[in-house]
Amino acid sequence: MNKEIIPPKSAKGRVTDSPDVRYSKTLSYILRHGALKEGLFIRKDGFIKVDDLLQRPKLKGLDYELLQHLVRTNDKKRYQLLDEDGVKLIRAVQGHTLDTSDLELTQILKPSDASIAVHGTNPDAWNKIKNEGLKTMGRQYIHLATGLPGDSEVISGMRKQSSIFIYINLEQSLEDGVKFFKSLNGVILTNGLDGTLPTKYFAKVQNKDGLDI
Repeated sequence: MNKEIIPPKSAKGRVTDSPDVRYSKTLSYILRHGALKEGLFIRKDGFIKVDDLLQRPKLKGLDYELLQHLVRTNDKKRYQLLDEDGVKLIRAVQGHTLDTSDLELTQILKPSDASIAVHGTNPDAWNKIKNEGLKTMGRQYIHLATGLPGDSEVISGMRKQSSIFIYINLEQSLEDGVKFFKSLNGVILTNGLDGTLPTKYFAKVQNKDGLDI
């Protein structure tokens, strides 16, 4: 940010984080999880009025210019701004726990619609996943990426520190009626079968060295 600004104490993130990081984490929380707790109206397509958003105490000091900066520079392309008949709106494009049933998603109808679908995790989580499958964990969807961290086409969908990679058998999953969608920032989303993607749909599981687990 070009402006000298200090986020409020209630902003998300560590005190030692940069203002960009703290405001972005707060923005992510409100748009994906905390809008109702913050007293904000969120549409079914995920959009919230910018004027209302900027009035929240957790975002004190943030103005529209700086908000545009956060949207433009977010490396995961998580946010979308819209001017609708003069009313400025903003939304997160995926990752909600709130009801956003009208998000702009593209359904994946055949395996060729996505080169690969892979979920990144860590050893502790894998110990549970290998027995129970992948779960939505309170969100609307399980998140999958179209590659591994560092791949040029991968913007979002996986934590950079992931060390175990679960590759999904899209062909078998689709044949069995599992629905997959792609968000505006390229994340593949699925709620599996009633919130769980069973292990039978795992094509392979590898560590960061490419060795099978």
